[in-house]
Amino acid sequence: MTTGTFEDTPRAARTPGDDLVVAGVSKRFGGVPALTDVSLTVRAGTVHALIGENGAGKSTLGKIVSGVLTPDEGSVRLGGVELALRSPRDALARGIVTIAQELAIVPGLTVAENVYLGVEAHRGGFVRRREARRRFAELAERVGFHLSPDWLAGQLTTADQQKVEIMRALSRDASIVIMDEPTAALAEHETAALHAIIRSLAREGKSVILVSHFLSEVLALADEITTLRDGRVIRSVAAADATEETLIEGMLGRSLGAAFPEKTPPPSDAEVVLSVEGLVAPGVRDCSLEVRRGEIVGIAGLVGAGRSELARAIFRDARAQRGTVRLDGADLSARGPHHSIERGLAFIPESRKEMGLLVGRSVKENVSLARLDLVSRLGWVSGARERRAVAALLERTTVKTASLRLPVSMLSGGNQQKILFARAVMCGPRVLIADEPTRGVDVGSKRAIYDLIAEMAREGMGVVVISSELEEVLGLAHRVLVMRQGRIAAALEGAAMNQQAVLAAAFSESSDHQGVR
Repeated sequence: MTTGTFEDTPRAARTPGDDLVVAGVSKRFGGVPALTDVSLTVRAGTVHALIGENGAGKSTLGKIVSGVLTPDEGSVRLGGVELALRSPRDALARGIVTIAQELAIVPGLTVAENVYLGVEAHRGGFVRRREARRRFAELAERVGFHLSPDWLAGQLTTADQQKVEIMRALSRDASIVIMDEPTAALAEHETAALHAIIRSLAREGKSVILVSHFLSEVLALADEITTLRDGRVIRSVAAADATEETLIEGMLGRSLGAAFPEKTPPPSDAEVVLSVEGLVAPGVRDCSLEVRRGEIVGIAGLVGAGRSELARAIFRDARAQRGTVRLDGADLSARGPHHSIERGLAFIPESRKEMGLLVGRSVKENVSLARLDLVSRLGWVSGARERRAVAALLERTTVKTASLRLPVSMLSGGNQQKILFARAVMCGPRVLIADEPTRGVDVGSKRAIYDLIAEMAREGMGVVVISSELEEVLGLAHRVLVMRQGRIAAALEGAAMNQQAVLAAAFSESSDHQGVR
């Protein structure tokens, strides 16, 4: 990984004339305000963080600055000149690029083609592939991401697709870079490399607008932090004058209290509801585990360790070559996801956009689609029964929406994630597997999801939580299984369940062994 050149780059002199000034910007969707009279200044050569709960208006503001949306009132000025942006291409022409939270990869193109999409090197009407590959190699070395230019983007993991998005933005050599949750899918060492790049961009005199739910990341990187709540600016402060506690209080309008709910261990004689023995599947090597009634089992490990692959193999969304999966003693091995749902196994995938939601369909349809049989009669869906069932589930999972008919794409990331939990609850599962249950979710919504998971376990459901956030796994789980290279390398519980032990098992080859409880 080559990052030393960034640390040695001197900070460019700040030119106030290059500041980005947002003045009195308001935006409404169907009469509902998303932003109200928002004003802030992003100084040249600084990292300016935007924080707030999901639905606070952060992404909407970013889309206005990047030309995706136009404001209903107010203006955006760069270097004293008002911007009239009608598209992201207009923004790119003014030196503004965005790394969006929702990935915009073209699956059928290679990594290199995605990185240079729209700005390919041409000669005589033909793409200069050798030149593109040389530029790609230089950029990959610069950012420290090890991706082949010839890999198909659609076959990459979510984390690697995020790297392609980051490389695409950095290849534009823009003066303003908007980063919306850029590290959500990255491993720790990749996050550190991106942090070095962000600091180097500021030293070069560029402006970085950082949207992140990781408050420690915000405090470490930002020069200034603007807090949004309900579409309004609450305050803008120097990062040096802020703490995680003050930021949370600004976001929520109250203190958060404990980060995780109190753990309620399952009874010592609780029955086993999920049993996996000798499971072999793509990315999974001879894994065995058990989950008891009322137990939360966490699965930790590095990105690429096989955590998501194990979840999909258990759910029967990926074909297993060998091994058995039993739910309440019934064998699921030869069946697919539909049978798993019918038997009482629910699954929340790691990417809500790619694998979880039909973003163009309504809230109601997204919740009920997994179990339409529960709201149907003689093969016909009863609209009244469906509305009653969905409304009750939304109330339980604290989803905020103006209408059941609203497209899911119009909801905040936190509410989209809770839609997946509402769908899972509708299935009436005995076991829930939640892969990255709070990815891209603000601190307030995180606590609501944590409370829901703990409540499900107290009601007797077995829960498997997979997360890249080690604190999340340790804060929720009664036991933790650590994966490495497709295997369960360690099973930890009690006093042995700590960050040091998890990291040791994730990195150490000597820790390879199977934990079956």
